[in-house]
Amino acid sequence: MTGLQAVLFDMDGTLVDTEGVWLDVVETAAARRDRSLDAERRTAVTGRSVEDAAALLQTFLDAPAAELSAELGTDFAARLAVAVEPRPGALRLLAALRARRVPTALVSASPRAVVTQVAGTLNGHRFDALFGAEDTVRTKPEPDPYLAAAVALGVEPARCVAVEDSPTGVASAVAAGCRVLAVPSTEPLTEFADTEGVTLAVSLAEVDPDLLISLVS
Repeated sequence: MTGLQAVLFDMDGTLVDTEGVWLDVVETAAARRDRSLDAERRTAVTGRSVEDAAALLQTFLDAPAAELSAELGTDFAARLAVAVEPRPGALRLLAALRARRVPTALVSASPRAVVTQVAGTLNGHRFDALFGAEDTVRTKPEPDPYLAAAVALGVEPARCVAVEDSPTGVASAVAAGCRVLAVPSTEPLTEFADTEGVTLAVSLAEVDPDLLISLVS
């Protein structure tokens, strides 16, 4: 197989406007302990799994990682149960890819239950594979989730475009050998401007299948 074989989408901040919700959940957990996150810690937890964020914050918040993980996971799922807002252009792009019969996967560092919940809100789009934080031994920024998605779809990572919004996610996709379309949400991605295989876009509203196909040409 040559050309574009699949598009692998991050979820939070990429397809749905949940990255701000996630940061608010983490800020709330910090405020309960009379702490406030600085810019460096906000960046560190962006795109991370619940467990990784808890491990990063346990010393700063003086709380056991298991306690933080349970708190963050419960609060995040509860917030998403109320409303999930697609990012601009996301539903149109998913529909266009399905019309072109391009396989898609949802590759997230969120808990699998949250991934399944959110996937069901995207205007009936059916992904060919879903991956949450529990589905690989290591999650983002390690390459494992994207490598696992490629295996599940029977495609080559180098013939896939991963669509990401965070430094953690872009690092994961690059390490897996994917071409990457980086569309920032809460964090700027200018550090990847000169990274081979990474293309920056302002919004999914300016992205179509032809652009994604061109990235693997």
